[in-house]
Amino acid sequence: MKFTVQEFRNWKNKKITLLGMSGVGKTHISAMLRRQGWYHYSGDYRIGTRYLDESILDLIKAQAMQVPFLSDLLRNDWIYIRNNIKISDLGPVLSYVGKLGNPELGGVPLEDFQRRQAEYRDAEIAAMRDVPAFIEKGQAIYGYPHFVNDVGGSLCELDEPGVIDLLVEHTLMLYIKVTDAEEEQKLIARAQSDPKPLYYRPDFLLEQLAAYLEETGLSYAAEMDPDAFTRWVFPRLFHSRVPRYEQIAEQGYTVTSREVAQVRDEQDFLALLETAIARQ
Repeated sequence: MKFTVQEFRNWKNKKITLLGMSGVGKTHISAMLRRQGWYHYSGDYRIGTRYLDESILDLIKAQAMQVPFLSDLLRNDWIYIRNNIKISDLGPVLSYVGKLGNPELGGVPLEDFQRRQAEYRDAEIAAMRDVPAFIEKGQAIYGYPHFVNDVGGSLCELDEPGVIDLLVEHTLMLYIKVTDAEEEQKLIARAQSDPKPLYYRPDFLLEQLAAYLEETGLSYAAEMDPDAFTRWVFPRLFHSRVPRYEQIAEQGYTVTSREVAQVRDEQDFLALLETAIARQ
């Protein structure tokens, strides 16, 4: 969607999709807007509670069944297991997607990792296709006048026809851009210390895996320290995503992570959107 500033001011039921790398402030802004009367749709939360829920539970149950005490309780239906995913804590999704590397160090073998990556991609596509329905639900069922779509950092990686077009049709696209090296290093450090589920395009993953193995002198992914590989690959993933996000942003508007950091309430956010519209 495209607007003049006045058209945006007159837009009765505002619907915004926040784009950008993990850590730029999408969930922070969305949570702030939720407290001020917006419906907060989290793509990763939808993935974890709807599209990967069964897979996550199956993995947990498989691990529990290896413990005799727990396996007896589960077989007799004396206990049950459920996810407790929160918008602010996607731990079960992160645990399921996992990190590539040595299983003895908590990593996931390459073949399993590739399968889970494919599942995560399919789940993210499905979650984005649900956006129009949740826009309607937010208004018709819950009475929220406005809607914010908090997408995962991997939206630009999906390469699925129609997904971006669907979001452009139903929402204003706002890209939060990291504009300087200092902010970039802060974001990378934050992502490495507080990781979120990561999706890698298959060709990117194999290319980077080969480079890492050559650099470290290892022969197989199963020999890698999963945390070390994740720390090594994230800056490369970050830079590979920039041109992809900038291409999507041509269909919407762009603000900087520094500008977003100054937003304190809904009024600040709407003023920032007007600034972004006026710049174009």
